[in-house]
Amino acid sequence: MPDNRLVPGPTVFMLFGATGDLAHRLVMPAFFQLAKDGLLPDDWRLVGNGRGDVSHEDFRKSVRESLEEFGPKPSEGPWKEFASRLRFAGGGFEASNPGSLLEVLEEAEKELGGSPQRVHYLAVPPLAFAQLTEAIGQHGLADRSRVVYEKPFGISLATFEQLDKIAHVGFKENQIYRIDHFLGKEATQAIHMARFGNGLFSGTWDRHHIESVQIDVPETLDVGMRAAFYDSTGAILDMLVTHLFQLAAEVAMETPRSLGPEHIGAAREAVIGSFRPLDRKEVVVGQYQGYQRIKGVPAGSRTETFVAARLWVDNDRWEGVPFLLRTGKCLPESHQRVSIRFRMPAKKLPDLPCDCNTLSFELSGDGEIALSLITKKPGPTMEAAVGSAVLPLGTAFDSAALPAYSRLIHDVLIGDRSLFTRPDGLRHVWEVAGGLLKNKPEPVPYRRGSWGPEEAGALAGQSGWILGQ
Repeated sequence: MPDNRLVPGPTVFMLFGATGDLAHRLVMPAFFQLAKDGLLPDDWRLVGNGRGDVSHEDFRKSVRESLEEFGPKPSEGPWKEFASRLRFAGGGFEASNPGSLLEVLEEAEKELGGSPQRVHYLAVPPLAFAQLTEAIGQHGLADRSRVVYEKPFGISLATFEQLDKIAHVGFKENQIYRIDHFLGKEATQAIHMARFGNGLFSGTWDRHHIESVQIDVPETLDVGMRAAFYDSTGAILDMLVTHLFQLAAEVAMETPRSLGPEHIGAAREAVIGSFRPLDRKEVVVGQYQGYQRIKGVPAGSRTETFVAARLWVDNDRWEGVPFLLRTGKCLPESHQRVSIRFRMPAKKLPDLPCDCNTLSFELSGDGEIALSLITKKPGPTMEAAVGSAVLPLGTAFDSAALPAYSRLIHDVLIGDRSLFTRPDGLRHVWEVAGGLLKNKPEPVPYRRGSWGPEEAGALAGQSGWILGQ
């Protein structure tokens, strides 16, 4: 029998910003993946909303184009049935003018019958969050509903607190889902199971056995068509205070009472409260050469396209263990990697290779886990060598990996908040990064295709960064 907790009830999914880039690239493909895997409610409707006057049929054509470009292909799933459940409500949506959304929503709910749950997905720029949230409440749509916010949830402590206050006027905390899609990745969740499910790691997950933690998200891409947006954001806001801080919490958290929604969320937010505010002397920011020549970037821009930081967790488990965080554009390789570097034995044998006892989680794609250790090199001598074992999460089991956005949307549908951020942790995140954001260092120029400014190497100490060695 199917687990009833994983079968959502009848739902109207309202997608604000339905004609925008985020909906086009990520949300609609994720939704169709759920249909393909049989993970949507037995009965549902998706109502797209935007300012344009788009017919239902034209919206369906647009969605099909999204799937053809980003997959899964319409031919790979139940496209005809899926398309029949798509609707569009034009005219925007404001407190003073709801456009056609109320009419289209009423019709969709009549088709479903009863009182279906509502999901409000805000695939819009953060500046529109407050206005849409107020409009949802003003028009009485917060009842029996959940609301999904994309990151960043604010751009400073003050803006976070303002938005959080507005969100809680219309919604209770258990109705609010703040997405950080890195938390929805298979390999991120594998961190929990590897650590908490194996005595091999749970007994060594502390300062006595771990030398450092590296969270490294280099990208080969430049800012591309996002130049104007990126220049107002930069790597610190776009990646450091969102994805990288959350991943650090995934590694550093104490053992939760269970892997249930409230327990794992509470453990994650509790350890974020132990993050020490960033020291400007332990942060290196850079800007790749040629960035200021990109259309949309003003001359003299000080926006960073690279950031590396040393983060400290002030509790007994992690005292003295650096969490090394790095991300940047136009670097030599693309990865999303969390690496745990273990200490060498206190009494080690002579002539061993350098510190290379690591447990790594590659988050990109379907994800993989890799363990590197020192072993004997085959042959007639007792020469030591480094060997690695890799577990590909996408092919090692009889069930397929679920893309991050699909997993998170499914969690919203069934009401599981395990992989979503909470206000207590986010408030402290802004406190940790607040001083740096107010007084960012001057970005150091770096060559495209390099590993960023040379100064970043010093943050990792003598052992160095694992990637790029």
